[in-house]
Parts: sequence; structure tokens; C-alpha cells
Amino acid sequence: MIAIIGLGNPGKKFKENRHNVGFLVIDEILKNPDCLVIEQKNKFEAEVIIATINDQKIILAKPQTFMNNSGKAVKKILNYYKIPLNKLWVIHDEIDLPLGTIRISKNISSAGHKGIESIINELKSRNFFRFRIGIGPKNNPREPAELYVLQDFSKEQKPIIKKVITKTAEIIINDLKHGPKKETIELQKKD
Repeated sequence: MIAIIGLGNPGKKFKENRHNVGFLVIDEILKNPDCLVIEQKNKFEAEVIIATINDQKIILAKPQTFMNNSGKAVKKILNYYKIPLNKLWVIHDEIDLPLGTIRISKNISSAGHKGIESIINELKSRNFFRFRIGIGPKNNPREPAELYVLQDFSKEQKPIIKKVITKTAEIIINDLKHGPKKETIELQKKD
């Protein structure tokens, strides 16, 4: 079984924030006709959905601990379902990547991302796959990153991030067959 965790913050006021792209990708995966939900519940400080995609059982989860404590929920989910680190896939925003970029990585530092930092600290490892979704660059270099990530996408950014969310969900569903590989995908406005 694979655990696919989308990072974000709970609550309506955060729903469309840049920091919530992980949640948005989970929602997009759930819309896929091949995704059949078996069970959905609030457990382990997360929204946990057990589903199958093409007969493969998966766990989709959105931690409800707020971003900076995501590791608490992730650790509980992995421990309860006995999921090894190599079967953990985490989806999150990445301020250091330009908007329109998806980068799949494994075994790298948090690069200052507090949600990833929390997961690494709780699991005592960074050896898991990450689907990093570019939300940068900031327009105002003086604006703190903490404020930027908690803002909604601009009108100009919304069509691009919508394409990115759809593409990320497609990649994850496809990777269930063969496993993810480290790569960078660049989606331009015209794609």
C-alpha cells in the first residue's frame, strides 16, 4: 500500500492558498474515475481516504495539524498501516521553484519547508518521494515567505496552477504502476 500525503492547512480561509496545493492535488486524484473510495474518515489528525486505483490499494491523506506539524499525522498514518518510507509520497508547494514546475525528488533536505521539516524530524529520515509544486517566485522580494505562501494564487496564476494540479494528479496515478522517478516537468502558459 502507498501513502500519498498532500500538505496544506485545514479550514476554508486557507483552501485556495499557495501553501495548500498538496490538498488540491489530493482532491484532483479523488475526481479521477479510476479512483474508487473504500473508506473516508478523520483519523490520526488527518482526513484519511482509503481507495483503489486500477485495483491498487492506496491511502490518500490531508493532515489537519496545520502545515508546520504535518509530521505528526504522517508518522501516525505510516505506523498504523505499517507503510515503509519507500511507499510514502508527499505533495507540497515549493517557493524556490517557478510556477508551472513540478519536480519529483527523493532523499533531499527540506530546503526550509516547515511541513517537510516536520515530517523529516518525526520520521528521522528524508528518504521518501516528494512531488514539489512550484509556486514562486515572489513578486516582492521583501515580502516574507510565510505571508506569500498563505495568499491565494493571483488571477494570472490560477490557470497555470490548475494545469499543474491536473498534471501532478495524472503523474501520481500513472506512477502507481511503475513507481515515481526523479524528474522535472515544466508547464508553460501555452501548454
